[in-house]
Parts: sequence; C-alpha cells; structure tokens
Amino acid sequence: MRTIAIRTAAWVIPISLYAQWLNFPTPSIPRTADGKPNLTAPAPRTPDGKPDLSGLWRPEFNPYYLDVIQNLQDETVFRPAAEAVFKRNLADFHRSDPVTRCLPGGPMEILTGGGIALYRIIQSPAMVALLYERGEIYRQIFMDGRKLPKDPNPTWLGYSVGQWDGDTLVVEIVGFNDRSWLDRVGHPHSEDLRVTERFHRVDFGHMRFQITYDDPKALTKPVSISLAVNYAPDTDMLETICENERDASHLVGKANAGVKVDPAVLAKYVGTYQLREGPPVIAGFFGTKQVIMVNDGQLWMNAIPLIPQSETRFDSTAAPIEFFKDALGAVTHLVLRANEGEARYDRKR
Repeated sequence: MRTIAIRTAAWVIPISLYAQWLNFPTPSIPRTADGKPNLTAPAPRTPDGKPDLSGLWRPEFNPYYLDVIQNLQDETVFRPAAEAVFKRNLADFHRSDPVTRCLPGGPMEILTGGGIALYRIIQSPAMVALLYERGEIYRQIFMDGRKLPKDPNPTWLGYSVGQWDGDTLVVEIVGFNDRSWLDRVGHPHSEDLRVTERFHRVDFGHMRFQITYDDPKALTKPVSISLAVNYAPDTDMLETICENERDASHLVGKANAGVKVDPAVLAKYVGTYQLREGPPVIAGFFGTKQVIMVNDGQLWMNAIPLIPQSETRFDSTAAPIEFFKDALGAVTHLVLRANEGEARYDRKR
C-alpha cells in the first residue's frame, strides 16, 4: 500500500513532471491511430527469434503476497514444524517480520507487493535482469548455460538461471536463506527452498507468470501460483526505500494475548461475505468474496488469522476487520479497512 501512497503524494508536491517522468510517453512501442499504447499488438522478439520480455511490468492485484494459502483447508500443505513456526510468527504479529526491519522480503519479493509495485525487465542473450521499484532489490537471471550452484551461500533472493522452453522463459532459483518469509502472514521456508518461474509473453501488453515453491523441509508438496502481468506504458518507477526502522524495537508482539472472545460469538461470524462497495484496489487485492470460519478457536478470513480487539473488531496482518449486526443481533456485513478506504462485504450465508 505504501507505494500507492507515495505515488499519490508525488502528484500533489509542486515538482515538475519532467523531473518525475510519470507522464513521459514510452518511446518505440506500438500505438493505435489515436496515439494510445496498443497492448494487443504482437509480442516483440529479439534478433535470435526469442520473445523479448523487456519493459516495465505490473502484476495484477492478487492476495498471494499476503498469504500463499487462500483456503484454510490447504494449510495442511505445511509440515508440522513449519506450521509451528507460522503460529509463532502470528503471535509475534510482525515483530519478527524481516520487512518490518527494513530487510529484503526474500522470495515474496517475486510477487512484487501483490501487483502494487512495478518492475523492469532488461533482456540480453546472456542475462535477464529484473529491477524492482524497491530500489535496493534487483535480480540477475543468468542465460549463459551455467548450472545452479550445488552448495550456494544463502542469500535473500537466491541464485537464478534461466532457459527457454519454446516461447516460455523458465527460471530456477535456489540458495535462499531461511530468514525471510513466503508471505506477509508469516509462512516460513527453509534453505532447501527451490523456486521455479515461468514467463510467457502473450502479446505486447500481457504476460502470464507462474511461480512454484518446492521445499521438502517445509512443504508436503509444491505450491503453484499463477498471475497475470501487464505492461505499464507511459510511466516509470518511483524510488521506494526502507531507510529507517528505529521503531521496530518498540514492537511488543504477543498479538494473540489480547481480547478473549467467547467461541459462541465467533461462531456467529462464520459465513460467506460478498463485496457490496469499496475502492477497486481493495477488491483486487483482497478479493470480492471473503469466507469467514473458525478453526481451533481462531477466527480466519480465507486463510488469514483474525486477532480480536473487541467482540466485533479484529486485526490481522492484512487489514483491520469489523463485523456489524442488525437490531436483532444477526450479523449483516463486515467492513475491511485499508489505506485506500473501506470496503463493505454483505453476508450471504
């Protein structure tokens, strides 16, 4: 959400747009007769006939950056030891989150903030480079035939090698340290994590992206996520730096030690809630449907645990939630609050 806030602020600060380049037309891209970018034009190719992935890209809004598991029933994909680490991270409520401490997000950076941030691909025959809007993050994908290191020195973003499978770029990544998380809710991974990416440029303005996490120490089976990625014309990246984490020492954690809510009250919230109104960015990021359930005395929204602050208000690693009732005490809807505004979801059953 921070990147959107920064972009909004940039428009109201009296600085020349020529200094920001946010409205500068992207040169040498296909355009329609009225001068608009032609995003359905054929995908460009390099002199050797391979698809050219170069350009500025933005993933579509998706919830996987928050939680790689979108259904609580799928939580069993994590082995017991990994699930125990996840529950400790929940109790700490971001105190142990590396991103909170201005450290890299590790493999979650690949999802680039759930579609909020931009990244630039620069392609050459020997290397594909990815530059992320978060200024200190970049990746090198080696295309020169080298093999993955057998005993890599663990790093935040790992070591990447790629090769072409027809018109699809397939990237293998190993060598992650185990200090980062798979997502913002706190699912862990081990140093044995292996990530596979598949980039397929459908046409000029659209790319299909698939990422698979395979970690035999943390997962019982691989987890795959598919995303749409769209070309971002006539704009540019803005620098986003995490430069001061002096407040991290004041985080006390222990979020689960807060208000106790009677299980009978929690049971009243269980059901499916459909978006009624709210900012499109919230619908894109959190989805148009929320499934509320109780598991082992814990209230969950989809697969995100909700921490009670009162009988009706709950916090989470995603956004605050509040439930509302009618005059007879029946739950009617919930409101999800984020930086971009409030979204109302009506209870359907």
